[in-house]
Amino acid sequence: MRIHSERVTSILRKIGLNDDKGYAVAIFLALIIVAAVVAGYYLVLKPQPEPYSTIYLLDTQQKAVDYPVTLVVNQNSTFNIWIGVVNHMGGNVNQSFQVLVKITPNLSDVPVNTEPIHTYNISLADGNTPWQTLATISQNQVGSYSIVFELWLKNLAGVYEFTHNFAVLNIQVIS
Repeated sequence: MRIHSERVTSILRKIGLNDDKGYAVAIFLALIIVAAVVAGYYLVLKPQPEPYSTIYLLDTQQKAVDYPVTLVVNQNSTFNIWIGVVNHMGGNVNQSFQVLVKITPNLSDVPVNTEPIHTYNISLADGNTPWQTLATISQNQVGSYSIVFELWLKNLAGVYEFTHNFAVLNIQVIS
């Protein structure tokens, strides 16, 4: 074994590598091997990303900047907001979603245990094309409120299950 080690050392010296550079070469070769194994894993096995769906809110200009914050009773107690849903659950079959819009003065748990003010039923294909709608929301009672937009997905048994995806818009209604 010692002869083999001496040959490797003599070869490294002939090509201009001393002992310190030999360690660098060994580390470099180890990194190349690790990179090849990781790349091979992704090229051969092609792991699929986890399926997901999401919900989002946009202002009336379809941007995420100018959300309503303060409403005035009997003056501007109504506003519009874009609701969007994206489906990346996979498959060739449309997924059935429900968006429930709920208003609560005390947001302690989601899903919110109150009746929705709006319900949207959606059938959406997998991909990058989102579903969007312009929702009109009114609140004419003084107080602080959370408007919760919950995303539900219909399971194989035909029952809607909460996806744990939701968006919250906090508003203050003044007189």
